[in-house]
Amino acid sequence: MPAFHPFLALALLAGAAPLAASEETRPAAAPTGDADTRYCMRVEPATGTRVERVVCWTRARWASQGVDVDADWAEEGVRVEG
Repeated sequence: MPAFHPFLALALLAGAAPLAASEETRPAAAPTGDADTRYCMRVEPATGTRVERVVCWTRARWASQGVDVDADWAEEGVRVEG
């Protein structure tokens, strides 16, 4: 059975490599844009579901909801549209 340990180690490393790479390339602050740029961020799922929701709003709309896009981008940011 010791012959299987190197394969297990390689499988774990191969699965973890893409996660580590995506975390390192994420910018700490939201990209700049104009007034019409929409920032898509993850929001808490509705009660009773585990499905992650992504909402795309302008900076002004996020601010009206009490969200600082620059402060939350590193953790919750998904993409920018427009």
